[in-house]
Amino acid sequence: MELRDIEIFLTLAEELHFGRTAERLHVSTARVSQSIAKWERRVGVPLFERTSRRVTLTPIGRRLQEDIGPGHRQILAGIEHAVTAGREARGLLRVGFFSATGGQLVVGVADALRSRYPDCEVQIRELQFRDGISPLLLVGELDILLSVLPVSDPGLTASPVLFREGCLLAVCARHRFAGRDSITLADVAEETVLRAGPQVADYWVEWLAPRLPAGARPTQRGPVFATVQEMLALIGAGKGVFVFPAQATDYYQRPDVAFVPICDAPGFEWVFLWRRSNATARVRSFVETARDILKTRAIP
Repeated sequence: MELRDIEIFLTLAEELHFGRTAERLHVSTARVSQSIAKWERRVGVPLFERTSRRVTLTPIGRRLQEDIGPGHRQILAGIEHAVTAGREARGLLRVGFFSATGGQLVVGVADALRSRYPDCEVQIRELQFRDGISPLLLVGELDILLSVLPVSDPGLTASPVLFREGCLLAVCARHRFAGRDSITLADVAEETVLRAGPQVADYWVEWLAPRLPAGARPTQRGPVFATVQEMLALIGAGKGVFVFPAQATDYYQRPDVAFVPICDAPGFEWVFLWRRSNATARVRSFVETARDILKTRAIP
């Protein structure tokens, strides 16, 4: 039974008049009659008593009205909620980020979004490297995530690039690269690159490998870390190196770690990611607000 037939039955049960039902639903009287006939064939008994003067519900018709009426109202309410979520920037938006740089940007966008849309609540969550993008793929965990390209998951949509920044290699302060003005990707290929946990175990190795000069040795895989502080501790102890965005020098200075620019690396491209099935007005408004802010303000 189609939703329209349910709507016709419930409206006729309320109006008890074929003409008024047709007018209220913007259909023909014949369409109302056909739908009720379809109902009665399905049920096997009359649902309405018709005379030349009046229309009344039969006992079974009354019971059917009582049984399906609440469910119909719940369906309509659910549809309305979905339409509101899809078209209006209101309700809860859960935003994720990885780094201190990302956190500052996300907080700034969240404040601006609340000013534009007071009915939109923003919850901010810092992810660890061990999480990867998995929380974004789980319904109810995150709605949108600030991350870097490339991302190959076909279930995700990426915003236009928000901003770009250069690449640094984080090395132990005693490393032979420490103090250099710059190094090359071929230099990085000689190093042991740390791994960012099972979710993104070889992300940077995979990012690096296609960019290496012909004949360069594959990058060695180093110990696994789960958080930025674990990674920095391993680097400071000389256990490996890792690639950072240029702003790392503003947030992660340590006496045992040095940052060296990679002169021929293509750089980081920052984007917002969200599930294709979750392209709500809240998500779109958050991205638009971020782009507006970045047009007039330096990157935090």
